[in-house]
Amino acid sequence: MKDYTREQLRPLSPWAYFGLQILFSIPVIGFVFLIVFSISGSNINRRNFARSYWCVLFIVLVITVVMALLGASSGLLEQLKEFLAGITVSPL
Repeated sequence: MKDYTREQLRPLSPWAYFGLQILFSIPVIGFVFLIVFSISGSNINRRNFARSYWCVLFIVLVITVVMALLGASSGLLEQLKEFLAGITVSPL
């Protein structure tokens, strides 16, 4: 087991979590801080929170892609139905 110092194990206050969420929400700066805090070892709780934020971002991305594909496929199916309904087959 790795030995951690008291500073590394210091718990974060609720306001720290709130501030980190706001910081991570800033488009470019938040992304940089998210990467830095995810690999930093200065505070284990902050590092774990940043890593959990990555997990949430990944889950949201997967759900968004699935919803976009479902929406696009339903639109394509409607267009295909309209196209097939417009085709007339002439008897021989």
